[in-house]
This record gives sequence, C-alpha cells and structure tokens, in this order.
Amino acid sequence: MTVVMVLGVMFGLLLAGLPVAFSLGVLGLGMLVIGGFSPLMAPQAILSTLDGFILLAVPLFLLMSNILLRGGCGKDLFSAVQAWVGHWPGGLAVATIVSCGIFAAISGVSVATAATIGVVAIPEMIKRGYNKNFVYGLLAAGGTLGILIPPSLPMIVYGFVTEESVISLFLAGIGPGIFLISLFIIYSIIYSKFFGGYKPVPAASWKERKSSSIKVLPTIALAVLILGGIYTGVFTPTEAAAVGFSLALFLTTILLRSLTFSDFKKALFESMVTTAAILVIIAGAKIFGKAIALYRIPQDISMFIEATIQSKAVFMITVCFILVAMGLVFETLSMVLIMVPVLLPAAMGMGIDPIWFGIFMVIMVECALITPPVGLNLYVIQSVAKTQLGEVAKGVIPFLIMMIVTVFVMYIWPDLALYIPFKL
Repeated sequence: MTVVMVLGVMFGLLLAGLPVAFSLGVLGLGMLVIGGFSPLMAPQAILSTLDGFILLAVPLFLLMSNILLRGGCGKDLFSAVQAWVGHWPGGLAVATIVSCGIFAAISGVSVATAATIGVVAIPEMIKRGYNKNFVYGLLAAGGTLGILIPPSLPMIVYGFVTEESVISLFLAGIGPGIFLISLFIIYSIIYSKFFGGYKPVPAASWKERKSSSIKVLPTIALAVLILGGIYTGVFTPTEAAAVGFSLALFLTTILLRSLTFSDFKKALFESMVTTAAILVIIAGAKIFGKAIALYRIPQDISMFIEATIQSKAVFMITVCFILVAMGLVFETLSMVLIMVPVLLPAAMGMGIDPIWFGIFMVIMVECALITPPVGLNLYVIQSVAKTQLGEVAKGVIPFLIMMIVTVFVMYIWPDLALYIPFKL
C-alpha cells in the first residue's frame, strides 16, 4: 500500500509540472517528516552526493564531449570512416554506426554522440537517397551507443549508487556494445541492399583514404588513450575524464585549430548547465532513496517479488516492462537513480549479478532514450533534421527490436557481459 501511495504522489507531482529533481526531493523530505525521521537527513544525503570523487568524471566527460563537438571532430571522424566503407551497400549507414561507436567511446554521452554525428550524416545520407525514416532512426539509435560503450555516464552513476566497480561496469559494456553495433551494421546492409535507399558510388581513392585517416588519427588516439588508461589501471575513470578533457582541448585548439574562443565558451556553458541539472537530479534522488530505504520499501518489494515471482525469466520480463513504462515519463539518469535502489535488491535475491544487472539497465535506458514522449535522442535528431517527431519515432522501431534482442541474448548468455571483466 505504501508503494502505491508513494508512486501516486510522485506521478501527481510530475503531472503538476514540478521538475523530476524537485519532485523526488520534496517527496523524500515529506516521507522523512511524516515517518518521524530527522529532516536533517536530507541535507546530509545531498552532501554525500556532492563529495563523491567518482562524480567528478561527469562534468569532465561533458566538457570533453562538448569541446569535440564544437571542434568539428565528429565531421572528420565521419569523413574518414566514409572513405573506407562509403561504397558498400549501406556504406554511409555503416560509416554512421561506426562513427557513433567511436565517438561514444570518447565522450560517453548519448545526446552529444547523436548531435555530433547527426549534423554531418543526416544531410549526406538523404542526399544519397536513403529513406528518411531509416536515417532518423539510425542516428537516434546510434546515439544511444554513447551510454553503453564505455566510458558511460549512466554506468558511472550506477556504480556510484550501488558502490560497484565502475571499471568492471565499463568492461562489461564492451561485449554487448560490440554485439549491438554488429546488429545495427548487419541490418543496415540488408535494408540498403534489398530495399534500396542508396545510390551506389565509386570507392574513394587511396589518397583520399590516407589523407582523411591521417586527419582523424589524433581523435582515434584520444579514444585509445582514454579506454586503454582505464582498462590497464593507469587512470581511474575520473582521472581519465580529466586527461581526456585536457587532450581534447589541445587537439582542437593547437593541432586542428578548429575551436574558437566563442565555441569554447559555448562548450563551457552547455557543460555547466548539464552538470548542474544532473547533480540536482542526483541530490533529489538521494533524498528519495534515503526515505524509501528507511521505509524499507526496497525490502518489501523484494519480499513481494520472492513470494509472487519464482522464475528469473518472469522477473526479468517484469522488470523490462517496468523500465519501458518508466522510460515514457523519466529521462535516463532519473530512471537509474529511482529504480536501482528498488530493483537491485530483488535482482540480487534472484541470484543476478549486480554488474550484469547494471548493463541490462543501461540497455533498457537506451530504449527509453528513443521511446516517446521523453526520448531525448528523438528530440535531438528532430532538431538537427528539422522534421516531425513522428518521422523520427517511426524509424527507431527496428532498432528498438534489436536492443531487446541484445537483452535476450545477454540473458541466455550472461558471459556476453561478464566474460571480459571476470574471465578474460
């Protein structure tokens, strides 16, 4: 009964127009007061959020991605990949997916990935005759790779909330990330070959390939350095973000000379606004999480699930439906922060590995990013392409199916996520 009342009040606050962060904070504070707990727990929860070392990676990764975005690195990356695979059936689509994957491995931000590659790829693909719905769906879904392929901001937040190893989460994201990219590429080639939608073009000359590859080498080196540093233990994720930001600044201002002072100011401002929004949401969620923990709501839900759901498969299907439903209302970080304290105890009671569950949640959050009405990537692509939201939403359906297929494969073969961090 308590759970139903809490959910009812939460949705009531959201429908009244109160932002997610304040809805969570107000509800959590109200629960503390009504339950006879000290309201001082609220500022304590906020302070415990702000002094988390791991969260320093958030503004640094945001700064790095915005600097790369403003510095035109996405355009150079797309041009280089296109030079090698652009003549294939669906070559531009393949170039788009690969570019999204590489940029995601640098920035860790879904929206930045979709915007950066979308600005370049959308007009080029439409000019080549690709179906518009397919193009919009491809870019919206390709952008979601930014939160699956490490480094990933939702993985950092998940690790912060659960106190699990962020590096293990990053490693666990590699297998599903490669699998999902492979599905996207195979689908794009088959769609282009058998349903048309592209104009054959001659292969680029070796001179063009060489020049475009040389130009993008510093960007590739940046990705290798960040990921290699994290995986070898040279950097913590936070240190990697700081190094990445410094090198991105050096790359765009000294080597490429593509970042103006005006662009730099815009990157700083956008990163500041996004960071503030994220930290406010995390602070509100921490208050809410503290309250539901004191009310023993996660334990009650776990006991209810154990009493009513005996099968792990049924539990996972139920969780999928819950997360999809939450994705219709909440954005990425809110979903992670609200649902992890509630669902993780029940999942661990079912014998599910918390690292595996983190990757599963990230993929479901990916689905939320391209599910209306709050699918942020849909709005990004709509804005870039200057089209209707419905046109973008139509194009994402096949990619949503592929994400669900990835979740299914990961369920029947857990090593897809767990082999690299624990068995390699």
